[in-house]
Amino acid sequence: MAIHPSLLLARLVATSVAACTLLGAQAASEPQRKARTPVAPAAAPVQPLQDDELALSARVSIGSIPCELGQSVNLRPDADAPGYFHLQLKDQRFHLRPVASATGALRLEDQARGAVWIQLANKSMLMDQRQGRRLADDCASPLQQAYSEHLKRNPAPSLIDVAQKSR
Repeated sequence: MAIHPSLLLARLVATSVAACTLLGAQAASEPQRKARTPVAPAAAPVQPLQDDELALSARVSIGSIPCELGQSVNLRPDADAPGYFHLQLKDQRFHLRPVASATGALRLEDQARGAVWIQLANKSMLMDQRQGRRLADDCASPLQQAYSEHLKRNPAPSLIDVAQKSR
């Protein structure tokens, strides 16, 4: 069954007009969508910490901590959840809990957002686990800065030197 060319053209024009009308209506409603305030997802319930996790949280350096490239993080304890911390980097906010680490580094995680704060003796860093990149690096509290200076004056022996002495 063949369709007459003028009928085909009429259907094509009608379809185009309908598509343009729908696109126009969608474009007109777009500013209204942007104007609405987004609803924040419900916060995950805070799980009570074990004694070993609470002990880890007592060793965390808090306050405004300067980082490389002029950045700084603000790390403070959560008054409503003992052992948890709030960390802010610019407009990003994270709710962190201590997690045991096999390396001895202090590790705080926001599993919902994929953020990890790693605190070593001489510096700290904020990682985005999902994107596999550092958000802030070479962050150091006054205590960490003092230890870093101590290491510069009194470097630890290298692993090779230690291995050769034990033979």
